[in-house]
Amino acid sequence: MRKTLMDHVLDWSGRLVLTLILIFVMLPFIVVAIASFNDSAILTFPPKSWSLHWYANALSYRDFGEGLVNSLKIAGLAAVIAIFAGSGFAYVIDRYEFSLKSFLNGVLMSPLIIPNFTIGLGLLILSAAASLPRSLWLVVTVHVIIVMPFVVRSVYVSLRNFERRYEQAAESLGATPVHVLLTITLPLLVPGLISGALFAAILSFNEFTASLFVVNQSTQTLPVAMYNYVREYADPTLAAISVIYVAVVAVTLMVVHKIFRLEKVLNVE
Repeated sequence: MRKTLMDHVLDWSGRLVLTLILIFVMLPFIVVAIASFNDSAILTFPPKSWSLHWYANALSYRDFGEGLVNSLKIAGLAAVIAIFAGSGFAYVIDRYEFSLKSFLNGVLMSPLIIPNFTIGLGLLILSAAASLPRSLWLVVTVHVIIVMPFVVRSVYVSLRNFERRYEQAAESLGATPVHVLLTITLPLLVPGLISGALFAAILSFNEFTASLFVVNQSTQTLPVAMYNYVREYADPTLAAISVIYVAVVAVTLMVVHKIFRLEKVLNVE
């Protein structure tokens, strides 16, 4: 079928709108990336001369290295804990009927509407009242609370789309509930579990506002280390570490995509 003039206009208009949206979304990062090559000791844009000096400075700055290690460690722990707890909650909400079901679902989703700094401040007050130190596990706890809704929803959607006939067939053949869970349900839920863990890890890795309240010098995450740096210095080092930061996340996503095929995990065709 031949396209009419209006079809061509709509086609090019759609492409133009998508291009403008892409530019709008990517523009801040592009500006930061360009500024990171500035040779000046002051963060200015556009650069008058170019240098990789600030990347060397970012990679050699001790707090950034320690912050990156802490962020990876915290994100990994938060993702593992959240996927186990969140999967259990999602399973209970999907498979059982009980009087407090709506209340439980509301509590699990509440971090979506509660500001992150409120969660961080609340845990800080509780830990101080209980005379608990601001340890790594306090930071992990805060991150688990924040990422839990995303894990629960991811696994819950997978359960809702789950073909129950496989479980029913296994049960009709004499399989026990535990055997059905381990051999039928969990393997078929792997895409939802992977996507939930992935979202949890990325959200935890990027979390800043709540972390600011509960970290100390030895547990500060990379975003907090970047914030502390910009309070003292105004050079392009922060732009350089920002580019490295984005690169770490992008490489992680590419590796996960290579191993698990993200379009299948996230149900994107």
